[in-house]
Amino acid sequence: MEEKPDCAAIVDSALGQELEKDECQVLTDIMGVRHLKDGEVLVREGENDNTLFILAKGKLVVYSTIDGKEIPVYTMKVGEVAGTRAFVDLAPRKATLVAEGDTVVYTLSPKDFETLLESHPRIVYKVMRGLFRLTHRNLMRMNVETQELANYIHKSGGRY
Repeated sequence: MEEKPDCAAIVDSALGQELEKDECQVLTDIMGVRHLKDGEVLVREGENDNTLFILAKGKLVVYSTIDGKEIPVYTMKVGEVAGTRAFVDLAPRKATLVAEGDTVVYTLSPKDFETLLESHPRIVYKVMRGLFRLTHRNLMRMNVETQELANYIHKSGGRY
């Protein structure tokens, strides 16, 4: 029997906050589970893998290539979601994700997700709202960071 994601972890994630238990069960039927060992690469920058990832256990380190070197830029925590841009835009990956310690990731491919359009449009709607919230939250955080950097450069709006 194939392992299925745990609904509680999905509902606790940034993606599934609006899902009812029965809706979450439908979603888990089309999702996968990946077990990674310490140092194992989940996905590499530039790959055309459009899978959405929910970190269920462990940590994922996000690496970006800067001046030809892979630099760690963020460590994901349980419940965080990766790959929203690749999932929605079907674009190549912008970062490499590497497991730190034993890690479990839930996966959702765009192709599998689209199978719910006719049979469960409300689930699709709720997941897409979750994706929008994630994107909006990231944009707002970047705007704050940009403003703080501008304040620092111009020596305004704070004690520098």
